[in-house]
Amino acid sequence: MTIKSRLKIMIFLQFFIWGCWLITLGSYMINTLHFSGSQVGAVYGASGLASLIMPSLIGIIADRWMKANRLYGILHFVGAICLFIAAQASDPTVMFWVMFFNAMVFIPTISLSYTISYVGLEKEGLDTTKEFPSVRVYGTVSFILAMWLISIGGFELSNIQLYIASGAAILLALFSVVLPDCPTATVKKEKSWVSHLGLDAFVLFKQKKMAIFFIFAMLIGAALQINLAFADPFLHDFALNPDYKESLAVKYPAILLSIGQFSEVVFILAIPFFLRKFGIKTVMLLSMAAWTLRFGLLAFGDPTGLGFILLLLSMVAYGAAFDFFNISGSMFVDKEVDHRIRGSAQGLFMTMVNGLGAYLGAMISGRIVDYLTVDGIKDWQNIWLVFAAYTIVLGIVFAITFKYKHSQDTTNDVNKAA
Repeated sequence: MTIKSRLKIMIFLQFFIWGCWLITLGSYMINTLHFSGSQVGAVYGASGLASLIMPSLIGIIADRWMKANRLYGILHFVGAICLFIAAQASDPTVMFWVMFFNAMVFIPTISLSYTISYVGLEKEGLDTTKEFPSVRVYGTVSFILAMWLISIGGFELSNIQLYIASGAAILLALFSVVLPDCPTATVKKEKSWVSHLGLDAFVLFKQKKMAIFFIFAMLIGAALQINLAFADPFLHDFALNPDYKESLAVKYPAILLSIGQFSEVVFILAIPFFLRKFGIKTVMLLSMAAWTLRFGLLAFGDPTGLGFILLLLSMVAYGAAFDFFNISGSMFVDKEVDHRIRGSAQGLFMTMVNGLGAYLGAMISGRIVDYLTVDGIKDWQNIWLVFAAYTIVLGIVFAITFKYKHSQDTTNDVNKAA
């Protein structure tokens, strides 16, 4: 089996685990465990708290002391145990802490999987900018399959979704033994204590363009977490209207949301073209515009007629919103930094997106949802419009502050920022 084939299996299982619960856990907590919006936000925010230090810390360990592929397997094994325990939790506090520990080991594996992929592709003499999207797309496919499995199996409001995710994590931990070796970097004796501790990636904040990039990555990460926590509960709430009870959006909301992942497949494959043609600034602005469109369409969508078309369009917009920020951002970081710190740099990117960004997005959105809930009824239209306004402002400020000059390159470089 070629290295690229093994990377595809790795990415497939990586995102299958996440797809089993990430979109539907909020509905399970609200409808089955009867958690409040703030409690759901806190559980989703647990991944943000864990991500404040863990991706960077794990990236440092992978750069300096332990091969990324070995560390990767250990983390997934521990994550499987956490998900198994979470499936049995019914108290908000217990669920928070279990999912917090799960996030501590799972979130870093995302950036590790990217690092392992970049190293593996280079070992085969392949251009990572051109080839990584064709590997990463397997993660999107598996995310879709996981969502369909959970939805068609009737597990959206059940803890079975967590048991399935736990089993997949065990499988990936075992598969990690055949992943390509990722060498650790050696640090010369005359190097500073910063290099010895593997903190070189934080020096990137001294570069104005990278500091601004990471800050906005964090702010867009907040939009992603808002979507993850409340898109599925939003669709489930249409069941409160008798006219919508038999609609696809109510019976199989995860399947409807999976259209967003189908959209991801298309946009992932388009990333190399967009990055070479327009550069990272335009691609990030497209992501922010897509987030605004996503939230705006959700605000006016419903399960029938024109409203259903608006829901479908919002799913398409999600593909561009996610890929043009998350995948493109990871590729941009890999091209901009010294490859001796690529693990910790990817960890830093993940910390900003799934750490600070995720925590802020989950906690603030949970409070907004509760504020706009009256007598148990959520005012979803205004909720989504508030989120849309946030991403509009974000895009305007980013366009003004991120100074960038793009020059097309027919070889490997994604872009050059001024």
